[in-house]
Amino acid sequence: MARRSDHSREELREMALTAAEKIVVEQGYEGLSARKVAAQIGYTVGTLYLVFENIDDLILQINARTLDRLHARMTQPHANSIDPRDYLVQLGQAYIRFADEDPHRWAMVFEHRLAEDRSLPAWYQEKVARMFAMVEQGLQPLAGRHSQDDVLQASRALWGGVHGICILALSDNLGVAGVDSVQQLTESLIRNYLKGFTGD
Repeated sequence: MARRSDHSREELREMALTAAEKIVVEQGYEGLSARKVAAQIGYTVGTLYLVFENIDDLILQINARTLDRLHARMTQPHANSIDPRDYLVQLGQAYIRFADEDPHRWAMVFEHRLAEDRSLPAWYQEKVARMFAMVEQGLQPLAGRHSQDDVLQASRALWGGVHGICILALSDNLGVAGVDSVQQLTESLIRNYLKGFTGD
């Protein structure tokens, strides 16, 4: 077994996160434990908790990396270069593709719950807010007389619908086959929501 002096704190952190992500990819969120991560990297659980506060901290760090990858995927469409309706459809389709390609890590972002007496740290909330900011950016040119609060609420409502389709599709509860069918449902949801939002 490796000794603590064999790796720096940052190296241990990266080793642990990589090992934990591998476990989640292979076994899902329910398969993750501090004991498994420690065993994978050849250290004790006690050493693991010298790098992370607790298992919640470890999971939040994994989820943050997932959110960063999702954000990178969703920034590929450029809001200023296409019609805002097409931009929002592309955002939704990018979200669906990401979840389909990496279902376990994507699902863990939403499955993990902190204890009732704990709240998400500000740095993590900022990563979540980035996603909604892109949706708000797409809605802004279509807002007309809507207030900024309306746009904010609309971004949550619209993305809640996209997320719902995603969950139902990944759990095989939609009665549709293949990513293409799910993409069509997503486009239908977004375009029809936008018709109501803009009054078209």
